[in-house]
Amino acid sequence: MSLATFDVDGLLAGARRPLAKAITLIESRLDAHRQLAQQLLAQILPQTGRSIRIGITGVPGVGKSSFVEAFGCHLVELGKKVAVLAVDPSSPITGGSILGDKTRMERLSQSERAFIRPSPSYGSLGGVAEKTRETMLLCEAAGHDVILVETVGVGQSEYEVAGMVDFFLVLMLPNAGDELQGIKKGILELADAIVVNKADGVYATSAGIARRQYSNAMKLMQHRPLWTPRVLTCSALENTGIADIWQMIDEFHATMQKAGELEQRRARQNKDWMWKLVHELIQLRLQHHPKARSVAERMESQVISSQITPLLAALDIVNALIPTQHA
Repeated sequence: MSLATFDVDGLLAGARRPLAKAITLIESRLDAHRQLAQQLLAQILPQTGRSIRIGITGVPGVGKSSFVEAFGCHLVELGKKVAVLAVDPSSPITGGSILGDKTRMERLSQSERAFIRPSPSYGSLGGVAEKTRETMLLCEAAGHDVILVETVGVGQSEYEVAGMVDFFLVLMLPNAGDELQGIKKGILELADAIVVNKADGVYATSAGIARRQYSNAMKLMQHRPLWTPRVLTCSALENTGIADIWQMIDEFHATMQKAGELEQRRARQNKDWMWKLVHELIQLRLQHHPKARSVAERMESQVISSQITPLLAALDIVNALIPTQHA
């Protein structure tokens, strides 16, 4: 297989099939496919970076998929081209994933201006798909104006997604409570906005109360310069408040872009991404290095039996992979 087998021109023209095929290549675990994927990314890189990247997370049952569909449909009606990257939890036993987002977002999936891609997490950190960043680049090269990254809403996934998007939105339920529904303080510090969903019917009043509670909580947090996080309410079911959310994000994007903060933020994200990949590649090399692997097995045994400290064991393993250079 070579890069010539891929319709790069079709991808750049926004055709769905070449985009889907390219993402499948990116997600492949075969070494030959990984090398080809990097060649493809290098070729399309100049055509990336022109979208608004939005991360969406929330507590279980908050209605993330319903919100994403309502929000996506609103953007499509405005003439935007939307890509939804929904991180899907993989089975820890078979590695298979549910991949049900196209079923949950039936209305949005029927739009020619929307592209929905459920990506299996493969057990990666926090449930965030390993190749979500690369997939975003492909979607941008294909001309998508807005990239929505929906997390599974557990563990470290919120931190992972916040580190790869421009705007981070946290969805909450109307019944706030004293413990803020178990959302960690760090998540609130990362949030550029909190949106109380399901603000309809019997929950309309409690949604207003929740909004005030979250507004008060956000005042105690430290946030990025140039932007004060906002708290809004909406109903994905009744399609109310959706337009206000997009107007807020559009204002945020214009403010950050004018100040040069958006470019700086993406530069920092790329640097962090590079070092994360360095660590992953070192671990991969370690697994395929006979001497280092042998040392690792011996060190594991000694650490388990308390014959050596974990730090000294780790040093021995690393030195077997990358010998220390003495002057």
